[in-house]
Amino acid sequence: LREGNKGNGSRPLGPTPSQSRFQVDLVAEGSGRAAADESQKPGGEEAKGRFRVNFPGVGPEGGGVSFQNGGDTVLSEGSLHSGGGGGGGSGGHHHYYYDTHTNTYYLRTFGHNTIDAVPRIDHYRHTAAELGEKLIRPSLAELHDELDKVRSCRCLHSSAQVLRSPDGAQEPFEDGYANGEEGTPPGEADATYAADSKGIVKFGWIKGVLVRCMLNIWGVMLFIRLSWIVGQAGIGLSVLVILMATVVTTITGLSTSAIATNGFVRGGGAYYLISRSLGPEFGGAIGLIFAFANAVAVAMYVVGFSETVVELLQENNALMLDNVNDIRIIGAITVLVLLGISVAGMEWEAKAQIVLLVILLLAIGDFIIGTFIPMDWKKAKGFFGYKAEIFTENFGPDFRDEQTFFTVFAIFFPAATGILAGANISGDLSDPQSAIPKGTLLAILITTLVYIGIAVSVGACVVRDATGNINSTIITELTNCTTAACKLNYDFSSCQKTQCPYGLLHSFQVMSMVSGFAPLISAGIFSATLSSALASLVSAPKIFQALCKDNIYPGLLTFAKGYGKNNEPLRGYILTFLIALGFILIAELNVIAPIISNFFLASYALINFSVFHASLAKSPGWRPAFKYYNMWVSLVGAILCCIVMFVINWWAALLTYVIVLGLYIYVTYKKPDVNWGSSTQALTYLNALQHSVRLAGVEDHVKNFRPQCLVMTGAPNSRPALVHLVHAFTKNVGLMICGHIHMGPRRQAMKELATDLARYQRWLIRNKMKAFYAPVHAEDLRDGGQYLMQAVGLGRMRPNTLVVGFKKDWKQADMRDVETYINLFHDAFDIQYGVVVIRLKEGLDISHLQGQDSKGPRAPLNLADQRLLDASSQFQKKQGKNTIDVWWLFDDGGLTLLIPYLLTTKKKWKDCKIRVFIGGKINRIDHDRRAMATLLSKFRIDFSDIMVLGDINTKPKKENIAAFEEMVEPFRLHEDDKEQDIAEKMKEDEPWRITDNELELYKTKSYRQIRLNELLKEHSSTANVIVMSLPVARKSAVSSALYMAWLEALSKDLPPILLVRGNHQSVLTFYS
Repeated sequence: LREGNKGNGSRPLGPTPSQSRFQVDLVAEGSGRAAADESQKPGGEEAKGRFRVNFPGVGPEGGGVSFQNGGDTVLSEGSLHSGGGGGGGSGGHHHYYYDTHTNTYYLRTFGHNTIDAVPRIDHYRHTAAELGEKLIRPSLAELHDELDKVRSCRCLHSSAQVLRSPDGAQEPFEDGYANGEEGTPPGEADATYAADSKGIVKFGWIKGVLVRCMLNIWGVMLFIRLSWIVGQAGIGLSVLVILMATVVTTITGLSTSAIATNGFVRGGGAYYLISRSLGPEFGGAIGLIFAFANAVAVAMYVVGFSETVVELLQENNALMLDNVNDIRIIGAITVLVLLGISVAGMEWEAKAQIVLLVILLLAIGDFIIGTFIPMDWKKAKGFFGYKAEIFTENFGPDFRDEQTFFTVFAIFFPAATGILAGANISGDLSDPQSAIPKGTLLAILITTLVYIGIAVSVGACVVRDATGNINSTIITELTNCTTAACKLNYDFSSCQKTQCPYGLLHSFQVMSMVSGFAPLISAGIFSATLSSALASLVSAPKIFQALCKDNIYPGLLTFAKGYGKNNEPLRGYILTFLIALGFILIAELNVIAPIISNFFLASYALINFSVFHASLAKSPGWRPAFKYYNMWVSLVGAILCCIVMFVINWWAALLTYVIVLGLYIYVTYKKPDVNWGSSTQALTYLNALQHSVRLAGVEDHVKNFRPQCLVMTGAPNSRPALVHLVHAFTKNVGLMICGHIHMGPRRQAMKELATDLARYQRWLIRNKMKAFYAPVHAEDLRDGGQYLMQAVGLGRMRPNTLVVGFKKDWKQADMRDVETYINLFHDAFDIQYGVVVIRLKEGLDISHLQGQDSKGPRAPLNLADQRLLDASSQFQKKQGKNTIDVWWLFDDGGLTLLIPYLLTTKKKWKDCKIRVFIGGKINRIDHDRRAMATLLSKFRIDFSDIMVLGDINTKPKKENIAAFEEMVEPFRLHEDDKEQDIAEKMKEDEPWRITDNELELYKTKSYRQIRLNELLKEHSSTANVIVMSLPVARKSAVSSALYMAWLEALSKDLPPILLVRGNHQSVLTFYS
């Protein structure tokens, strides 16, 4: 063993024959010698008889799986699947060495003596996975095909283990990847990743989610507005406000946790979660407004910071220009500094967040300590320490200045948002699946407790109105005290008449006043605003980058580029900075704040709805590891979010809905080429399934008859005229299935079936065809047709009409093919199908003209081909004011009349008029016309004219009869000129031949087809399309050649003609 024994001296690694223990040891590179030495010591007895597997890291040569067997190295069957090669970043090949007992029993270790792969995580990775490489399990063909084919495939694998193209990429083989890619050992993938990831910063749940969410939730509200809310709503209702906000955020937190634990989460936060659940339409809409909301939120928080700084400057008479301009100057400088921290990298940003959290916690602690230290000078400002009187008085509401419970709730609610701060940097978390639920829910719990604690504290310590005047103390004891302040010997009754500057309702600086050390509260305000601004400044570019990477809005692709190890979206940072700077310079944030809150709420609503939708769709792929969610609770959460949007600001809510709807419609219209397995797809499937099952229980009724067509198109793009014409009368009315029969070698055909299915279904969708593609493999056309007619469709959605193109080349073709073609009709009639034969004089099949434009300059087409190409697209154009001529000669149940009627209901055909031609007697023409007019009016089918043809049975012209006889001549048997046994033998071998007896017997019918062709040329040569009754040939009585000659004689040299024969069951009714 070349590599395995390196450094082990001359002593082999294998066990002594007496021992039979078995175990697999994974020996890492570099520890080979230690492990070998271990097995030589007496204490290493345990290890001696064991099955050893070596993974020396990077080897110079590629090798298969080698077993040491009695000194010889053998290649096991497992070498195909487990064989070496395929190191990810290292570029070398890895060897698996199996040192084992000479007894072949050990070769049959589970999973190592077979090409079959044992379950491994690496088989389930995406090809673009961040963590290591995707490994390809052996294909079914490798396991299942005949041995000689597998061997040839395996020789290919082992002789060139990994084919590399000049740029180092691995070339895929026909059946998958070169086997070298499969053989990466489980540990290696992670090792490669670890090597690449030096310098990449990934956060745990505390630093990445908990800290971030707490900082983002605790905003300026905590220090500036909470005391005012308690003053207005009272302690009881304030706690209710906080709890109501918490209910919304907690439900959203639970929903976020459910989505985040349903599979691997990449970067992009809320956008990623929503787009992968609900699809690109909702994801694209939310991604854009959520990124924008975060960018504007930066401005909002920075202006909050700047306002506080400007207030401090004003107190110290240190203003630079004036209030507004100072806010702009300080805001611009602040956002520039924050940008610097963000661009410096996530690690710096995380360190800044920790520092800010410490300051924030110190400020909260400072306030709590302050509540226990009442000072006399503070009493005049309304702070008395914890007093039952104050608690009782402040417990109930005292709404002033036109405030109500809902306006107070609207002011508080933005303070509860920010729960997605951790999820927004999902790409920078080491384990988003466990970090997002733990961090988010714990942050909601901690922040809610702190909010409630501070609301109760401030409500129990500070009165609502205070003058701030130290002389407001009461010297003489008053007997009729009603207010708490009065009971505590302070008279603030003057506040009823004039506006007082202090107390819960009047001063926003109550917390500074109460606290032990006021500057710490200012630091807390700075910390709260800057941390929220920083979190938003990081979130916006990350979300925007993820959105741009998915290329939902093609113009924004330039922002998808990342820089450095952490893939930092520098372009996104600059854009966010510019948006934030713009809004800071506007400095009118009272208008913008409600819109931002509504944008955040819209994303919360959609996250909740995602969970409900995914649960409703019952997709097997929806199985979150986080179990504490409920679909109905999530739905309630989504509805609550929508209600709160209106409570906060009705016009901002309407604006948000309009923007989301507009973006949704845009993305739906653009149809980005992405497939994320969203719950929208799952629900579409579930609805289709449920409706199909429900439909299967409904009996057919003539009023609901629809032509459901199985169209023998072959490859749909090779006969576009056939596809477009049938689509014209089935679109939004009935089912259309394009049947494609693959003949030829089975193995080749099976491969083609799978690729064609995806390719041609895509072609149909791209060409806006509401149709399905159904390929099938068969020995010949007839078998394939039978398979399709019997098996295609689902429940009630099964074809009832076979549509075929006319076999134009039948006279030159092998007559056995013609026999097969005609037998298709017989089979269709046997299965109770209607039959439609479509003929264009130029032909239908353009497959020989396809692909010419891709190979250099296009060769000029000959006249016939040019006409064929023009004809193939004629049904895609508007048909103009022309006629559809219906020759309803025989009653087939009404299909001959229904198809032209359906055509006229379509936009391209709506200007066409229907003319009806019927057969009749010369002496009853008026009577027949009136009878038909009555029937058509009862069917409610508009027609422009009815013509009764009394001369159908007239003998055709001599030259046309001669032409017909000349046409059938090559196909006649001429049995009268041959001996009887020779004639019978010939008829048996060539059943399609026309006997003299048959020709004589059906002479009248032959003449009728020729005569009808003369009449068609006379009356309908200018029609857009002719729909005519298809003549029926009796099975085994009319030979294929004669039937084909009838169809040829009837339909030659005419505009597009549909020969239609229903299954003789009514498809029209005049009963309601």
